[in-house]
Amino acid sequence: MKESTPEIHKKGAKKSFSFALITISTSRYEKYGDSDSPEEAEDFSGKAMKELLEAANHEVTFYRLIPDGKIPIIEAVLSALESSADIVITSGGTGLAPKDLTIESITPLFEKELPGFGELFRYKSLEDIGTSVILTRASAGVIKGKAVFCLPGSPNAVRLALSEIIIPEAGHIVRHVRE
Repeated sequence: MKESTPEIHKKGAKKSFSFALITISTSRYEKYGDSDSPEEAEDFSGKAMKELLEAANHEVTFYRLIPDGKIPIIEAVLSALESSADIVITSGGTGLAPKDLTIESITPLFEKELPGFGELFRYKSLEDIGTSVILTRASAGVIKGKAVFCLPGSPNAVRLALSEIIIPEAGHIVRHVRE
């Protein structure tokens, strides 16, 4: 049987990666401050991401809980990019409220955008949340040779993004980013 183009592209790609997770939530930050783990901060989205990644034999090597705000977001992302992580994922701040500044903070840093991620994420979310998908600005791109994904803060949203898009495509994405 002939291999499909996606199978050919994924062939030989590394199977295990390190991830940086950044949760953006002023209310959680005010309650827990600088936390070393999603469990310590009662960060359900961060915990879901960590569990899914570890179950898929990936490693979480960086975690930050930060408040909403352009400066904390940019500083955390730049720190994550300097870490050993292969892929950076943010959770929170992708909506339409005035405090939702993740997209405004991170997308100007993108050297390349991955518009298909946001499109596919919204498509896959349609069944769960209906036309409310128009409220998310989930996005992805490449900064300093690393893929960066900006996800909504809901645990269901991060589970969907990781299990159905990011984890299955991690090797393929990292391979192309590093070419």
